[in-house]
Amino acid sequence: MSNLARKYLEQQQTEQKVQKKSQVIIKKSWLTPGEKIIGLAFAGFVCFGAVHIISNQAKIYEVNKDIQVIEAKVTEQQKVNSDLQVQVSELSAYDRIYKKAKEMGLIKNENNVKVVH
Repeated sequence: MSNLARKYLEQQQTEQKVQKKSQVIIKKSWLTPGEKIIGLAFAGFVCFGAVHIISNQAKIYEVNKDIQVIEAKVTEQQKVNSDLQVQVSELSAYDRIYKKAKEMGLIKNENNVKVVH
């Protein structure tokens, strides 16, 4: 009888162990799936906005750099133009033209000059 009683006790203990193992502990997360989706969408929008702002700032920087380069070229060209204007005014002086005409053998004839109004 002792063997039967022992088998019966062992059987009861194993059943109790099986019953304890079959209980599933449900962990509740502090975020629901809907909240997780909303959070991911918000994070995606924030990342997209940040990338968009940074790319716009890079484009603005490039345009400003191009503007400064063009302004420098314009300033340099204005300087060249003013130097050429000074040369034109020096070379178109009456005394210089008269001197060059004499060197080429031209003479001043008052009778051959016609004035047009």
